[in-house]
Amino acid sequence: MPARDHFHSVMRIGPVQIGTHRDRHGRTQHAAVCTADRCGWSSDFSSRSAAQLAARTHRCKVR
Repeated sequence: MPARDHFHSVMRIGPVQIGTHRDRHGRTQHAAVCTADRCGWSSDFSSRSAAQLAARTHRCKVR
């Protein structure tokens, strides 16, 4: 049975949401996801500051 992702400490920077979760190895990861329609950008980071920097510099190709 796959593990469920439970995000906490969710914040929003522009169209990008950042959430903290535990990966399948028990390590804390920070996911940054663009919520704009048809964008599809997302990435996992090991530090929250890296996820925030990626969210601030993300330029969505969809307008």
